[in-house]
Amino acid sequence: MEMLLPPHVGDELSVVDMHTGGEPLRIIRSGYPEVKGDSVLSKRRYVREHLDHLRRVLMYEPRGHYDMYGALVVNSEMPEADLGVLFMHNEGYSTMCGHAVIALGRYAVDYKLVKEPQSPETQVNIHCPCGLVKAFVEYSDGKTGGVRFLSVPAFVFATDVTVTLERFGDVTVDISYGGAFYAFVDAQRFGLNVTKSRTRDLADAATAVTNAVKSQVKLHHPTSDDLAFLYGTILTDGKDDYSSDPTANICVFAEAQVDRSPTGSGVTARVALQYHKGLIQLNQTRTFESGATGSQFTGKAVEETTYGDFRAVVVEVAGRAFYTGVSCFVQEPDDELTQGFLLK
Repeated sequence: MEMLLPPHVGDELSVVDMHTGGEPLRIIRSGYPEVKGDSVLSKRRYVREHLDHLRRVLMYEPRGHYDMYGALVVNSEMPEADLGVLFMHNEGYSTMCGHAVIALGRYAVDYKLVKEPQSPETQVNIHCPCGLVKAFVEYSDGKTGGVRFLSVPAFVFATDVTVTLERFGDVTVDISYGGAFYAFVDAQRFGLNVTKSRTRDLADAATAVTNAVKSQVKLHHPTSDDLAFLYGTILTDGKDDYSSDPTANICVFAEAQVDRSPTGSGVTARVALQYHKGLIQLNQTRTFESGATGSQFTGKAVEETTYGDFRAVVVEVAGRAFYTGVSCFVQEPDDELTQGFLLK
């Protein structure tokens, strides 16, 4: 049945909605103006400076919500890339998103962004702002399934960094990179449990850490200043020694946005941190559980490498994504809330 659009002005915004481990992904299919720039990173700067009103329209209420997440498919300057992507959230634009890569892998095959799917896996090269990420999509009898991806080089920036929080005093954190920088700290430091405590209490503690690290620690990235910022804080259950049992964490990123999934780039950074500390070996798979929903990803370090002056690893992360619907959003000229709003 053809979708009948109500009265509106301007182009309609067509999207496909998915989730990975409970974390939403709104993939924008059409309605954006041309995104200018000669690289994915320059396109990220362009949308931030010139098209940010459309991020607010799609991420904010009444069309989205405080924790909505989005992806805009763009052209890549890399010949080997099947697609480029810009990630967006309640604060702006991130540099890497593992849950989105897992969803985009399925989407790229199902929506024929990859010309000839292969069984048992189809490779999809996704150019993220942090670099090229290779996804491998299960494919059989014309149907897509689980997805695994190989990260950009992941490395530990610093361990045992002490920062001072106004409410909690001195807190020791580790900082690791998995396409984005995260601070890691055991939730027990705040008297919290990542699977049982109130989400608001976990978010408040993690946000306090993020704000302290941002103000007290100077980050740098081997290749681009655009990537040298702290994306968020991941509170863990402290179970970093290798075990076949799942280890839980919860990620709070951007403007206190809570990830419902185990966080793909966070798992990448956490695996790099565990490998750096000698707690896991190459090709030793761990299961990571979301403290918010109980959903799970697996992660393992598969290769040693270097990234600038940092010793690094390539990490494989695997999970499942599912479709939830398609939508076509419009704007009316006399709607005073058409640009969106957030309840904080």
